[in-house]
Amino acid sequence: MPMYTVVQGDCLSSIALQFGYADWRNIYNDPANASFRQLRPNPNLIYPGDEIFIPDPEADPEEAPTDTWTEFKIDSQKTFVRVRMMDGNNAAFANKKYQLDVNGTLLEGTTGGDGMIEKEIPANATAATLTVWFDNDTTRPGVVWNLSMGSLDPWDTTTGVQARLKNLGYDPGPIDGIIGPLTTAALRGFQSSQNLTVNGTADSATKNKLKELHDGA
Repeated sequence: MPMYTVVQGDCLSSIALQFGYADWRNIYNDPANASFRQLRPNPNLIYPGDEIFIPDPEADPEEAPTDTWTEFKIDSQKTFVRVRMMDGNNAAFANKKYQLDVNGTLLEGTTGGDGMIEKEIPANATAATLTVWFDNDTTRPGVVWNLSMGSLDPWDTTTGVQARLKNLGYDPGPIDGIIGPLTTAALRGFQSSQNLTVNGTADSATKNKLKELHDGA
């Protein structure tokens, strides 16, 4: 099988589906991808231009009698979207009603005590619309976000910094990899709120704090 080059919007689940794998871990954990795992230790965050070796699927035959009905079950790795709803003081929006529209399928629920929304989605889903009712009155319009799956770049890239700033409520302008005036202002606002040195640059302390708050690690 060939080397695969990651493009924007890819995730390991969608790549596995494309190549006929039920579980992305069969690709990620292949010995030939040792350097890739070292580069991307968080399998949820891969980057356009990354190269992944796609191994040949190994045959695993199952025997069954031909004169009776036999049912086979294929175990597959599930794919989830996870979003945490927080206010400007990093306090959770708990127990708020929401609706997630994924390819026309409506998924409803209530945020957890930590503000978390977690729903299983198709592996090849690339976009969704999230509506949250902060007053829990679903007869009135809620607050709407358009979500892009597989589009968050690694934390140590400029676009990854911009996306995390935006998700945390600091508007950096376009996610374009350019540290312009809007991104500089967003960095300064974030640094001030976190008691970091306010210099408007994506230094290591700022990147690490973004990673900690946004990615939980």
